[in-house]
Amino acid sequence: MVKQKEFDIPFSGLRLGKHEFNYHIKNTFFESFDYNEFNEADITIHAELNIMSTMLELDLSADGTVNVNCDITNELFDQDVNGKLELVIKFGDEYNDENEEILIIPQSEHQINIAQYIYEMLVLAVPLKRIHPGVLDGSLESKALIKLEELQPKEEKEQKEDTDPRWDALKKLLTDK
Repeated sequence: MVKQKEFDIPFSGLRLGKHEFNYHIKNTFFESFDYNEFNEADITIHAELNIMSTMLELDLSADGTVNVNCDITNELFDQDVNGKLELVIKFGDEYNDENEEILIIPQSEHQINIAQYIYEMLVLAVPLKRIHPGVLDGSLESKALIKLEELQPKEEKEQKEDTDPRWDALKKLLTDK
């Protein structure tokens, strides 16, 4: 991962209260993390940093789309991405990010880089199973869908007729309660 300076927030010179920052994420952002799951990305990040006397509160929200391949048909489509992340930043003796909701940074720090938190929020906001909307509503015509339909197992009625009636009677006893 290449540390991205545009995501540094120098909080030491800011007054107490809320401060807003906006970022525009493209695919080069994910490439800097060696993450190549997205074909293209167009995401807007809104960051709100609330500076208090003893701690900081960071609220991140994301809204946009990423272009991905469908897991069923391999067709490209735009997946909506919406994410939120709330992080409390406290000051301590040494850096500690073991808790996912609380970040402890050294008291000597004067800025925080939020690139890693944006990356994690966005990757987790995309569903694990990516299905083209046309597959869900039946409007997508694809060779892959036609082939999957051909290979789908068909229920054969002949097989049901060849069963032994004694077993059918026993199976019926299992279902009668």
